[in-house]
Amino acid sequence: MSNFFLLDTYAFFEFIAGNKEYKKYLGKKSATTVFNMAELNYNLKKEMSKRKADSYTTKYSKMLVDVTVEDILLAGDLKRENRLLSLPDCIGYVTAKRIGAKFLTGDKEFEKMKDVEFVK
Repeated sequence: MSNFFLLDTYAFFEFIAGNKEYKKYLGKKSATTVFNMAELNYNLKKEMSKRKADSYTTKYSKMLVDVTVEDILLAGDLKRENRLLSLPDCIGYVTAKRIGAKFLTGDKEFEKMKDVEFVK
């Protein structure tokens, strides 16, 4: 198992829900993008209070890594090739590759992709 992961929004939801399959990733070196944080915050606000959603977002914001223009361009290509992927997750995936991290997700569209740690 790699020691460095970039978490997509799916992974954050599993951490918050207490999914035991994700527990082994707690404490590992992890990162995420501002796009995944925005998607997380929006979706949390559909399920819980604004205050609680903002608290989770603030807690995880310490994991933010910079996204480059090249990441955005590559993510646009990936999204165009596979319309089932979310744009924030495409950005996360290409950013993970650039920084040498595995992309941690449970989104089935990523299951067979290279450099993905797929966990349900």
